[in-house]
Amino acid sequence: MPKVTKEDALLYHSRGRHGKIEVIPTKPYETQFDLSLAYTPGVAFPCLEIEKNPEDVYNYTAKGNLVAVISNGTAVLGLGNLGAMAGKPVMEGKGLLFKVFADVDVFDIEVDEKDPAKLIEFCRQIAPTFGGINLEDIKAPECFEVETELKKILDIPVFHDDQHGTAIISGAGLLNSLEITGKKIEDLKMVVCGAGAAAISCSRLYVSLGVRRKNIVMCDSKGVINKKRKDLNKYKQEFITGRDLDTLEQAVKGADLFLGLSAACMMSKDMLASMAKNPIIFAMANPNPEISYEDAMATRDDMIFATGRSDYPNQINNVLGFPFIFRGALDVRASTINEEMKLAASKALAALAKEPVPDYVLKAYNVEKLVFGREYIIPKPIDHRLISSVAPAVAKGAMDTGVAKYPITDWEAYKKKLDKRINEHIKNIANCGGI
Repeated sequence: MPKVTKEDALLYHSRGRHGKIEVIPTKPYETQFDLSLAYTPGVAFPCLEIEKNPEDVYNYTAKGNLVAVISNGTAVLGLGNLGAMAGKPVMEGKGLLFKVFADVDVFDIEVDEKDPAKLIEFCRQIAPTFGGINLEDIKAPECFEVETELKKILDIPVFHDDQHGTAIISGAGLLNSLEITGKKIEDLKMVVCGAGAAAISCSRLYVSLGVRRKNIVMCDSKGVINKKRKDLNKYKQEFITGRDLDTLEQAVKGADLFLGLSAACMMSKDMLASMAKNPIIFAMANPNPEISYEDAMATRDDMIFATGRSDYPNQINNVLGFPFIFRGALDVRASTINEEMKLAASKALAALAKEPVPDYVLKAYNVEKLVFGREYIIPKPIDHRLISSVAPAVAKGAMDTGVAKYPITDWEAYKKKLDKRINEHIKNIANCGGI
């Protein structure tokens, strides 16, 4: 893949119609009669029907396929607190990915508000517009409070992707890595480098998958989160270790899994060499991982190595999750995205990586083969089967846990509908000269 330059990126965003997304009509508008149906006087009839039965909003408006991507810009990518306006290119990017990969429509909403209580109230007030809310780039620990409170007061899915997206995708990678290495999840010794939103959410999901909390050692910028520390917020306190460890270097000795969600160059070659046999390394700091791919490969050859980058094997990429998670949740009108739905998504992703890889995926990545193993533990984002693998798993998880208002009865028909939906969308984009 060619190296992305500043000039390329700025040109991509500014050429032609500025930005990355637009709103287009979905009904005829060529005649006076069309316009009379679309607006006055015809629009009064669906308004009155919705007043009588609020659920009819899903029949007469775009609510059921519309997600709000909301951010206050306090944790933009790995760039920090850039502010709401500077975060807008990221939110537009999420909108593009939602549409391209799962045919979900998005309004990106950048909110100039750092007070969690006010941000919660803002989201509550605009919620009637949307079928779901994707929170994005809100810093920890405020992001936990915002999501938790919104899930309590709203009856639509609320999902902070920086937390759960990374957890779900890496969780799938973990399940497959354990199968390849023969390690048992209940015996896994895990070290987490980073203690922000993604690190805490990943650790929580891994516990749900079977990792024992007592086997997790979490480190922040000040060292190991242990009983000696008096500066820990309530979220970090979940992962206080009882072991007598103070530094990351001490923590990784003999560890089976290194989960990096921090910054570049946090892990040395010596630290990697000190880990257990067949270690699993998820070095996901962006753009540069905690240890470079080259340094890791030069240190040992018995590991599974994953990053957040597309130019190395095993990219842990959130686009494998959020479009299809929302697709499944929207299609059954789920009132939330719960733990069971997240676990279902992880397991569906893990299973798809074991299937034969289609030729179009090999061609897109310019490789002759991709086979389940140390260098292929997770599907590629361009794999069109993702929608019919992950979305149904999420939808079924919603139904099994009683949060689906519109259950699916014919799963084969649903999967075919998903494939047709995305294939037609991809064809339309190609015909327009898009990706």
